[in-house]
Amino acid sequence: EPEVTQTPSHQVTQMGQEVILRCVPISNHLYFYWYRQILGQKVEFLVSFYNNKISEKAEIFDDQFSVERPDGSNFTLKIRSTKLEDSAMYFCASSEATALQRQLQPVQNPSQSCLPPSRQLPLPA
Repeated sequence: EPEVTQTPSHQVTQMGQEVILRCVPISNHLYFYWYRQILGQKVEFLVSFYNNKISEKAEIFDDQFSVERPDGSNFTLKIRSTKLEDSAMYFCASSEATALQRQLQPVQNPSQSCLPPSRQLPLPA
């Protein structure tokens, strides 16, 4: 099974330092993603990357972060000046295509109906 690999597996740094996380995606994949999970919170989307440029990014993905694919294989996430709130698990992913590129099936509208109000019987005393 092909898999995505990340290096380093963990990184400890001082605040204010630069960190570069590397991801080796599956070889024939064209779309690349970074996510993070702050301890005790849900996984959150950071950025997607296609054709050597950002295709979508979260509001939290600001000038402190950058992504690139410098050698045509590795996909990197750079945190320019780390802050305490950057402490998290970072995940990369890759895919052949996004859901929007695949042929979408037509969606049928559900039928709608209105029901009359139910008759209420008096409650026993």
